[in-house]
Formats: sequence, structure tokens, C-alpha cells
Amino acid sequence: MSEKRTVAFHTLGCKLNFAETSSLSRMMESDGFEKKDFDDLADVYVINTCSVTDNADKECRQIVRRIQRKAPESLVVVTGCYAQLKPKEIAEIPGVNLVLGAAEKFNIGQHIKELSKGDSSKICSCDIEDVQNFHSSWSVNDRTRTFLKVQDGCDYNCSFCTIPMARGKSRSDSIENVIKHANSLAASGVKEIVLTGVNLGDFKSSEPNEASANNFFSLIRQLENVADIKRYRISSIEPNLLTQDIIEFVAASKKFMPHFHIPLQSGSNKILGAMRRRYKRELYAEKCAQIKKLMPHCAIGVDVIVGFPGETEELFQETFDFIHSLDVSYLHVFTYSERDNTYALNLKPVVPVQVRNERNKILRNLSYMKMQYFTEQHRGQTRPVLFEGHSKTGMMEGYTDNYIRITTPHRTEWANEIVNWKI
Repeated sequence: MSEKRTVAFHTLGCKLNFAETSSLSRMMESDGFEKKDFDDLADVYVINTCSVTDNADKECRQIVRRIQRKAPESLVVVTGCYAQLKPKEIAEIPGVNLVLGAAEKFNIGQHIKELSKGDSSKICSCDIEDVQNFHSSWSVNDRTRTFLKVQDGCDYNCSFCTIPMARGKSRSDSIENVIKHANSLAASGVKEIVLTGVNLGDFKSSEPNEASANNFFSLIRQLENVADIKRYRISSIEPNLLTQDIIEFVAASKKFMPHFHIPLQSGSNKILGAMRRRYKRELYAEKCAQIKKLMPHCAIGVDVIVGFPGETEELFQETFDFIHSLDVSYLHVFTYSERDNTYALNLKPVVPVQVRNERNKILRNLSYMKMQYFTEQHRGQTRPVLFEGHSKTGMMEGYTDNYIRITTPHRTEWANEIVNWKI
């Protein structure tokens, strides 16, 4: 082993996980570790897991096996949602040395210092009800865009979801801290901040002396005043928490981009009820209409789950027709997968996996057509594009304010700059 111990990270899942991995990496570097790429040889490998789908669980196992083949003497640490939900299952995977639950992942440096390769697998976890603290996190990728975590956990209990069991109760950073982090990121050259959380619209500032002005609307109003951040995006917000105040504020804002990502999950009220969602499709349509009335150019992204128990062919068609009727820009389509300890396991009839996959393909095709149509509507317009710094085979990418991806031959002077671009 080298004198300075090396560590490599691999992240599965959501933007929140990427933000947390980035923070864990900085913590370990400050503890004296040298960071390596995951494909390189390292003394310690850290896998930050997701458990939204079965694939995430399987991928974790595959990654551990890959490390074992490449670096059998290295330590393997698994943390994240899967680690909180199934620590014993993970500890039994050959090659795993340490499993860190939700309460312990931010103490990773101390745990690794106490770890030796010869030790048996160690689990450091607790009941999720005991997880109370909020840990600020952000990811930085070539200074262009950062994902800033401002909220964690969820008090909703959707019948398909394990996130409350993996991340605990809803809790938030203080507005004061978020502003401080935004200023610090601005000073480092970051141009765009994407606000992230498990249930972002449920943000409630943790300042003990604040009485009422401590919600998500208060946060975005104050972030508008951070001088050197040029752009903000709201990563995802529940339709029942997307208020008229927020929509009107974004419409008038110079910094919050005309771009919303709003989970729908199903276009059938019957399925929404079985999912224990907190709205009906009529509310969702109303929110989309409000956005488009004030911002016709606004991008709207949609999360949708196919193959949920009880989704007949007629109810799937209801979802397809509903989304087709909406003025939205793209879809993130998820295939329902059974998760332990969720209410949805009790629901019938179960949709065959082959049918689930077929429905996923149908909605992904719809998403492609929606994005093509949305882009065509803006052809010939000039919109501001923030170009990313890295080069992919001589090309560079960036996004317009309303989330249209632009690809062009790489020009060094455009990296991390906002350029007016004719689409």
C-alpha cells in the first residue's frame, strides 16, 4: 500500500446520492486520503447505493464482485439506501468489509481508520427512526453545475416506496446554511445550482427562531439574491407542493430557470389512489396549465411508473392518453419492481414483467416524441446556453435555460460560460 491511502467511489441512483458521494469524497480527502477513479487500483472502494429498483441491488453485488477480481486486498465499504434497508444481506456478500447505514455514512473516515482487511464484515447501522440529523452535501463537476442538497427524508408513505425506510423523516438545512453554501459555490466558479432533496417541496428551514417564513418559497426568494450564481433549477417537486406562489416567482425570476420536474407516477386516478399519492390527475393537469400560461417556453419533466399492481391495459391507456394530452417536454419512465416491506406487495393483480417492459418502451417512445416536439417549437429562437467544460470526442454540451440540450464542436473559451445560442 502507498504511504497515503487511496479511496475510490461509485454512486448508484439519484442526484442526491451524487451530492452525498461528492461530500464524502471531500471529507476523506481532508482526512488524508488520495482520491482515485473507480477503475483505478485503490486501497478502499466505497459504493453509495440506491434501492429504488431491483437493478440497483443487483448492480451493487456486481460491482463488489468486480472489485474482488481487480483488487482482492482492498477494503470494500457499502453505504446508502440499500445499506440502510438490508445491512445483513449486504454484509453477507463476499468481499464486503463494512456496511454503513444512514446515521453513520458521514462518519466514514473514522470507521475506515478502524478497519482491517482480515476483520469479519462489520455493520454500523441503527433504526431509521433514530436518524435525525441533516448533513449538507453538494457535488461539483468541472465547476459548471452543482447539485446542492437542501432537504432529506420523506414523511409521505407512497405504497411502492422504500425511501422513508431508507432515509427517515423529512428534515431540512437552514436557509442561512443554504445561502452560505451558495455563496461558497459561487466563489469557486459554479454558475448553476440544482436544488435537490427527497421531497424538496417539503423544505422547512431548521432555524429555531423562525416562525413562519421558513418554507421552500422563502428559500428560493432568498437564493435569488446570491450575487454570483447565474442559474438555479428545482430538481423535482411534488405537484401538491408546487404552489402558485412558486410558479409565479419562477416566471418572474432572472435566475430560476423555466424548468420544472414534477412526478406524476400514473395518469389514472384509480392507480394514484392505490399508490397513496396525495393528488389526483386533475390537480397535475392544473399545475401544468398554470406553468404554461405564465411560461409557454417552460420545460416540464414527468416521472411515471408503469406496471403497478392493478394497472390493466385500459388503465395504462388512460395514463398514456393523459400524458399525451399534457403540454410536457419529456418523461422519466420507471418500471415497477416489488420492494420488501411496502404496501404495494399486497395489491393484485400483479402485472407480468414482460408487459411492464412493453409499457415502459411505449412511454419512452412518447417521451422522445414530446422532446422532439418541444425542441421544434423553439427552433430559430435564441436562448442562453451554459456549456460544460469537458470535451466528448471533440464536442461539448450545454443546456438552454429551458433544458434543451445543445451539442457543438468544443471551444475552450465557452467552457462554463453562458452563450446566447440560436437553436
